[in-house]
Amino acid sequence: MPGLIAWVFFRKNWKKAWLIIVFTMLVDLDHLLADPIFDPDRCSINFHPLHSYWAIAAYGAFVFIPKLRIVAVGLLFHMLTDYIDCVW
Repeated sequence: MPGLIAWVFFRKNWKKAWLIIVFTMLVDLDHLLADPIFDPDRCSINFHPLHSYWAIAAYGAFVFIPKLRIVAVGLLFHMLTDYIDCVW
């Protein structure tokens, strides 16, 4: 999916965009602060610091900063997939 997002929204530099979007998965490092680190019944959204509503709002604001736009798209997509996981 990151490749498709990169190709659709950042076609001119899609390979660079793909790599940046893949690296935004490092946002999950905040899971290491939780105890237990993995809990299949826990919703990441608003539990982990980098998955908080404040952080998500910041990621949304990053969309308006051209140099951070690709990072913002990657982070917001990540939050969307985590939210879908919470709903399921």
